[in-house]
Amino acid sequence: MMMKRSLFSFFLLLASVAYAADRPNIVWIVSEDNSKHWLKLYEEGGAPMPTIESLAKNGLTFENAFSNAPVCSVARSTLISGCYTPRIGAQYHRRDVMAPMPDGLSMFPRYLRDAGYYTTNNSKTDYNLRDKGMWNESSSKATFRNRREGQPFFHVQNFGRTHEGQLHFTEEFMAENKTVTDPDQITVFPYHPDTPTFRYTYAKNQDHHRETDAQMGEFLQQLKEDGLEEDTIIFYYGDHGGVLPRGKGYAYESGLNVPLVVYIPEKWQHLSPVDAGSRVNGFVSFIDFGPTVLNLAGVETPEAMDGSPFLGADVTEEDLEKRDEAFGYADRFDEKYDLVRTFRKGKYKYIRNYQPFNFDGLFNEYRYRMLAYKEWLEKYEAGELNAAQSQFFEPRAAEALYDIEADPHEVNNLAGNPKYSGVLKKLRRSLEDQVKSMPDLSFLPEPVMIAEAMGNPVEYGQRNKKRIAKLIETADQSLLSINKAKRGLAKALISDDPLIRFWGLIACSSIGKDASVFSAQAMRMVQNDDNNLVRVRAAEFLALIGEALPQKAIYKALQDAETEVEANLILNTATMLKDGSPSYEFDIRPEWFPQTWRQNERGNVVRRLGYFVE
Repeated sequence: MMMKRSLFSFFLLLASVAYAADRPNIVWIVSEDNSKHWLKLYEEGGAPMPTIESLAKNGLTFENAFSNAPVCSVARSTLISGCYTPRIGAQYHRRDVMAPMPDGLSMFPRYLRDAGYYTTNNSKTDYNLRDKGMWNESSSKATFRNRREGQPFFHVQNFGRTHEGQLHFTEEFMAENKTVTDPDQITVFPYHPDTPTFRYTYAKNQDHHRETDAQMGEFLQQLKEDGLEEDTIIFYYGDHGGVLPRGKGYAYESGLNVPLVVYIPEKWQHLSPVDAGSRVNGFVSFIDFGPTVLNLAGVETPEAMDGSPFLGADVTEEDLEKRDEAFGYADRFDEKYDLVRTFRKGKYKYIRNYQPFNFDGLFNEYRYRMLAYKEWLEKYEAGELNAAQSQFFEPRAAEALYDIEADPHEVNNLAGNPKYSGVLKKLRRSLEDQVKSMPDLSFLPEPVMIAEAMGNPVEYGQRNKKRIAKLIETADQSLLSINKAKRGLAKALISDDPLIRFWGLIACSSIGKDASVFSAQAMRMVQNDDNNLVRVRAAEFLALIGEALPQKAIYKALQDAETEVEANLILNTATMLKDGSPSYEFDIRPEWFPQTWRQNERGNVVRRLGYFVE
């Protein structure tokens, strides 16, 4: 019986390999941290990248390709799973707890491997998810050249020269090292100050794109030398938005709209719905990349994935061009918390800032290593910026609407313009439907999600779908006038569910001084609520409207925090109240925290303590 089973498995493998041999090789070449705005292929004045431009001349250039998230671990978790990460518990950068893959679903290269492909990754993973068995090789030495003769392959080659860390230079470095790109020829984005520091940083970033392009050219030459060029479909894309301030980490187009070029050789042109050399307007997102690779390889897309193929069998030009929607998300980046969701429909972009008082420029240790970030903040504090340049450091509107064709840099919020009220309502409803239908697990505070949901995030979300919808509805009270919101907020603040109370207070903070009718109740909640995070949100609300000092409540909450994640969430409130207006001083003591937290050099509590403790 054992011999029969072994023979059956052997013949099944042979059949799989034989079938796979009739399929294309597929290669991803990936540059880190660059939105499409930095490439000459897309924007006048962008970096020339002749290797990529050559691919585009004989391939497809996608005008509207989107990372669903503006930061690497979340973007890459989306890519490898084909799933929206807030649905599966993988939305925080970086994770404190690895999320399991949804039941019955593997990372997509596993399906290629099972179908006979040799799967290799060189070398970055950075997933927030647990899984095994998708790669034959994954390391800085991984290569498709180790496959069996005639075996098709899927290979990912990562290039890190454009990564944010490459712009963490000093003033001395800037003075001693000229750029290849002429800083005087740079066009500075309207939300940035036009200074020598910014011009140099722009120019240096373009130099890194040129260097990356040359590295990609060397890699593609290897394919050519191996005689694989005409058997291989090649994707080039950026793993999320660019690294100049207000790009990476932020859910603007500069953080989400990535370059994407796909070269399909003549042998496999039947898998492309449009002619080589075309520029494609249809929208594609990272949730779609895995399903697209599977479709190109003739492998069925699992139903548990959120994305759908945009190339391959049965995808028509009409299918591709009618795609006009993209959903985006930004949550915690290292120690800095936010909760932003975006919905793009055609030329209009809707942004929902669920905690608008957590302004974009809130301190983040890694971010402010860059001279451009430091200078931008200094100029804001000195009152030297115009309105567009100052937005980064000021509380945002709870919702924003942009016409991307007319306002590609998203500085003119149309949400309050009656002319666009119909568009606003439609996109608001589309986004609301999206976060409720998943459902979106970020409406659970991260320490709650870790404690309750991480055994099986998808199952937990479905089981708690009505509860999460109620949290979203409570959060959306902030979109109403206080007269219309008063009844709903009053009910939320006395709810038996601490998370409804939590979101009721966030809605009050978002509304601001008009919500001061709840001040007395918030005072009682600071003193008497049985939930630590609810007490913090009550203190936060009172501090933001200037009706009570927050320090005593924050200090107690930090000392009562049960986990490092909970303490970091509370420290985010302290940082916001220190950095924002009105500004509050805090005397936070390291000895309040367990030694293990203080010794975690990469931990978020350590990052925040470095900010508060001289």
